[in-house]
Amino acid sequence: DPATGTWSSTGSLATARLQHTATLLPNGTVLVAGGYSGGDVLASAELYDPAMGNWSATGSLKTARFQQTAMLLPDGMVLVAGGSGIGAIFASAELYDPAMGTWSPTGSLRTARSLQTATLIPTGKVLVVGGANDSGVLTSAERYDPATRTWSPTGSLTTARYQHTATLLPNGTVLVVGGFNPSDGRLASAELYDPITGTWSATSSLTTAREGHTATLLPNGTVLVVGGDID
Repeated sequence: DPATGTWSSTGSLATARLQHTATLLPNGTVLVAGGYSGGDVLASAELYDPAMGNWSATGSLKTARFQQTAMLLPDGMVLVAGGSGIGAIFASAELYDPAMGTWSPTGSLRTARSLQTATLIPTGKVLVVGGANDSGVLTSAERYDPATRTWSPTGSLTTARYQHTATLLPNGTVLVVGGFNPSDGRLASAELYDPITGTWSATSSLTTAREGHTATLLPNGTVLVVGGDID
């Protein structure tokens, strides 16, 4: 509670899970999908009602997955893309319809990936960046067009990375920060994506290299980076 600066418990998920996604829906509920639990990859999804403080089941993903991304689209649908299964990394993507509580397949990523980021850019497209698959850590990026339900390539990162963050800035560019790759270890570097030109440029590096952190856009336009694994 920001007014009191205190925490209180609320209703628990029906299924314990990690490396799932959580998406705020237009009606104020929160969609939690997929994840990993007790050796199993989950297809199940749940809805949190903040008015009641409880959870209810909703339609399950077509493909059980964790380490995926989820993004609310302008039309109210939720796009889930990529992620991992047991011994598999996915290119597939699905759409959740809040009105029906069901999932349907949509166009697949051009490159299978997990631990990537997804950002809704001002054009209404979704920018997916980096991640990893069986071939290694990725520099590639792609954009999803909700109108055609297809993916197209865009400019690649300068530095391959996963477990980074991506933040849409007020000027419409996307700030990608930190992450990890085997060649360089934990990363301090940061890059900016220009959705008009589809290109990346370097910007100032973090003071401390980190992966698995969070990044939050503040009301004054600055970005707060917190925690993660550091050297």
